[in-house]
Amino acid sequence: MNWKKEWKVLLWIVVVFLGCFFLPVEAPRVRGALLESLYLVKWYAREHVLLCLVPAFFIAGAVAVFVSQSAVMKYLGPKANKVLAYGVASVSGTILAVCSCTILPLFAGIYRMGAGLGPACAFLYSGPAINILAIVLTARILGPEMGIARAIGAIVFAIIIGLAMHFLFRHEEEEKAAAAPMMGADEGGRPLWQTALYFAAMVGILVFANWGKTEETGGLWHDIYAAKWIITSGFSVALAIMLATWFRLGLVRILLASLPALISAIILPHQPALAFTFGVIGLSTLSNLKSTRDGEMGAWFNESWDFAKKILPLLLIGVLIAGVLLGRPGHEGLIPSTWVASLVGGNSLFANMFASVFGAFMYFATLTEVPILQGLMGAGMGKGPALALLLAGPALSLPNMLVIRSVMGTKKTLVFVLLVMVMATISGLIYGTIF
Repeated sequence: MNWKKEWKVLLWIVVVFLGCFFLPVEAPRVRGALLESLYLVKWYAREHVLLCLVPAFFIAGAVAVFVSQSAVMKYLGPKANKVLAYGVASVSGTILAVCSCTILPLFAGIYRMGAGLGPACAFLYSGPAINILAIVLTARILGPEMGIARAIGAIVFAIIIGLAMHFLFRHEEEEKAAAAPMMGADEGGRPLWQTALYFAAMVGILVFANWGKTEETGGLWHDIYAAKWIITSGFSVALAIMLATWFRLGLVRILLASLPALISAIILPHQPALAFTFGVIGLSTLSNLKSTRDGEMGAWFNESWDFAKKILPLLLIGVLIAGVLLGRPGHEGLIPSTWVASLVGGNSLFANMFASVFGAFMYFATLTEVPILQGLMGAGMGKGPALALLLAGPALSLPNMLVIRSVMGTKKTLVFVLLVMVMATISGLIYGTIF
């Protein structure tokens, strides 16, 4: 036996064994933290896997199948026009309105298709950071100057982080650009406007199915929330018509696949997620019929499934760990919330840095960061650390980091995370000094 190779394995076995042997399960806080991790996974599965991740997996699969590599290389590749590439990537979140986990299949899709590291990282950061509804909610609850600072900071962050990633790994990017295929005309007979509408329908389903509830009892945002499932149904019908005609699945097949969802919506109108589930099952069944399995629909489902099986387990493991350490929003894990509140007061370098690190590792669902910050600021959190957390938290989380590492490697992931933390810390210091 070669112990020079096996000592690392032995060390991990000993560490895990000792951890299990001395695990203080009798301590109330440890028991509470373990329970919180299960509650968080349950909440995540109910609120995010079906409505957020499943549509994102289908969109990512569609990118791999229906968007030509030459198109990705032309607009986001290493040789793409930098102004166009970073401009599009840095404002993508205003359309997507997704959280740090939902953006991952989309990021993996464009990165796998050949997008440059810089534009891909700008897209990865901006997707959850520049949620227009979250920015409006921030301005209303935490003040207009905080909302404006968050919006400007997120866009600038996306561009700077993307450019920094490109510069730090420029040699790899040069090799990638040299190996990139020549950009020719897009292949395939489907017009661009059909592909654009097809993606718009899926993005519409993703956005409106997850439209967050506001505290307002009236106004545009409340009205959209009240009609979210009607709007989502409209996008679903549009997608079904496109699949029946442009993708030649046939109207009868689409109607049969949609029938369970339709019946569920009529019988149980107060359980829209159930109808959504039947719709996903129907779409998956269509994709795996013998007559479609080897065509575009089969390829679409296979790519979507490939993203799901690679990303979802890592996300669930990350959510479990985050739940043990930090608990759910409004609840505690191993780390007491009083510690957090006491460490983010004032506008010191440490307070801003701690807020950035805490925000980067904690999981924030879309819009939940605003009420959490409202409570922390009420407990004495400074305005600078609050902005630092807003700029680091929604774009990163422990589950998010695990998946990013599987996509672009440990080194690039560490640099990306550190860049977000450093930028958030500096922004918090500047904002806290001014306001």
